[in-house]
Amino acid sequence: MTCTDHNLLYRIDSPDDLKKLSEAELRLYCDQLRQYIIEQCSANPGHLASSLGAVELTAALHYVFDTPHDKIVWDVGHQTYAHKIITGRREAFRTNRKLNGISGFPRMAESPYDAFGGGHASVSISAAFGIAKAAALRGEKRQTIAVIGDGSMTGGLAFEGLNNAGADRDTDLLVILNDNNMAIDQATGALKSYLVKISTSRRYNAFKRRLWRLLAHKPPLLKICQIAGNAVKQGLLRNSNLFESLNFRYFGPIDGHDLPELIRVLGALRRIEGPKLLHVMTVKGKGYKPAECDKPVWHAPGRFNPATGERIVSRSATDRYQDVFGQTLVDLARADDRVVGITPAMPSGCSMNLLMRQMPERCFDVGIAEGHAVTFSAGLAAAGMIPFCNIYSSFMQRAYDNVIHDVALQRLPVVLCLDRGGLVGEDGATHHGAFDLAYFATVPDLVVAAPMDEGELRNMMHTALHSGVPFAIRYPRGNGAGAPWRDAPFVRLEIGRGRQLRMGAGDLAVVTVGTTGNEAAAALDRLHEEGIEVAHYDLRFAKPLDEELLREAGMRHRRIVTVEDGALRGGVGEAVSALFNRCGLTVSVTNLGIPDRFIEHGSLPELKALCGYDAEGIYRTLKNLAQPAD
Repeated sequence: MTCTDHNLLYRIDSPDDLKKLSEAELRLYCDQLRQYIIEQCSANPGHLASSLGAVELTAALHYVFDTPHDKIVWDVGHQTYAHKIITGRREAFRTNRKLNGISGFPRMAESPYDAFGGGHASVSISAAFGIAKAAALRGEKRQTIAVIGDGSMTGGLAFEGLNNAGADRDTDLLVILNDNNMAIDQATGALKSYLVKISTSRRYNAFKRRLWRLLAHKPPLLKICQIAGNAVKQGLLRNSNLFESLNFRYFGPIDGHDLPELIRVLGALRRIEGPKLLHVMTVKGKGYKPAECDKPVWHAPGRFNPATGERIVSRSATDRYQDVFGQTLVDLARADDRVVGITPAMPSGCSMNLLMRQMPERCFDVGIAEGHAVTFSAGLAAAGMIPFCNIYSSFMQRAYDNVIHDVALQRLPVVLCLDRGGLVGEDGATHHGAFDLAYFATVPDLVVAAPMDEGELRNMMHTALHSGVPFAIRYPRGNGAGAPWRDAPFVRLEIGRGRQLRMGAGDLAVVTVGTTGNEAAAALDRLHEEGIEVAHYDLRFAKPLDEELLREAGMRHRRIVTVEDGALRGGVGEAVSALFNRCGLTVSVTNLGIPDRFIEHGSLPELKALCGYDAEGIYRTLKNLAQPAD
């Protein structure tokens, strides 16, 4: 795409430029913007389908409202690519999610147009209400808008925000419910059914369209339109309006791809005070047929041919850890009818869809509600089931109290499977699973395991099933080490028992936990070729630690390097150092892992290298320690 006078895309560098367009030009601009997002994401992968579905809504918001004076808070951020491009980041978008490039999510430090950072679901309403309340307290006249998807609306925090904001009729807040009947996978739950019922009532929608054509262009009459519409809706649907019951004036549903209607309605809503909600219907992947036809895959499709829609998939010789989890869960469920699976809206992301396809009655997608997922699992366990609750590591942070209060305190046999443990790459700071080893280490009676490879993951799941205690297993995103696992017989591991993988000839050893053991093994092979022999201990369990194995290592070796794919502060390395201190062992310990700062986005190899615990970093550290002192 080249810059010409006829190409609107390159004439728009800010919302002020956007406002100079006619509505017809705005339509053309949206088409060019959508194509630009497709072209850029085809070569530089990101979250495609969500952003394609929000192009017209985003353009209308910046066309009508006075941003950045008016504040837009985006939920999660998967839908913000058009927002970033409109707000002066068109060229920077070529660096989206790359090391030292712009973030794939809203970032306050990145642009004044990003009113609030995002990455986790359901936060927008609470944050936007706080921003709106601050404006009211200061006497500032500004509009505050929260844009939240129907998937994010399933989270409890969204309803907490609605409940609090709805009780404050003096604070101006507009919530836009971007309803595409999808999260990453198909939306589930009673809220989905309710929204479908609203949006598909033919009699109500026919009445609404006629009434809005007459009145929507006159903002003072829009309240009458809204009151009449909701009265009719209650009669036709035989159901009260959920949002009206929380004191939000409800408007919609309207077509989220109809620019003239969006502009008229948003312009009218600027004049209505207090809390209000606009229900917008959109199509995830809009304007790109492959994405419209397979929305879960095209949520984040990787590289693809924009002309044909053919995905460019890198074939790996090893299986993904998530697929090892998914197939092992199926195998365990076949052997034990107590096994059930629970996921908060991530069945394909964690591969629990394998169980969902084969035993749908024993697999539960609870929506984007991590705390509920854990406590629901605790209830299942209290009634004799063995739930495998799979939550991404960074999202498990949201359910920390549920793990403590509802699982560990009652010693219920819930198996917490933490996918995406450690650094995850391009999604960046909001998604790195940096803290799980540290935050779970403080929870009494909770076993914390970290497999080194695919076979270890399979056996740890088997061990957890038969342990009878709260059990967490954390493993990384991506492909495994190539260890055999399919159809391998299960082996029950001794909880809290590690292993020595390599003997050393000197006083230097490395202690690893989880898949960092593979990087360490590569570093030790390289040192071996140079005549340097270093012992290698794999802990397997971050809690309880194998104190006997560590005491043995501490007595044999004067210098020890610990390696973990997690936060150093409060992590396994510090626990190992503390154990040596308690035992009175004089050991010099060097800890490698994620430093005490938020790690930005970039490829996984780049980020591990920055943190110094890739194979090269481990090699350099050990090589320096192996050098004789001057």
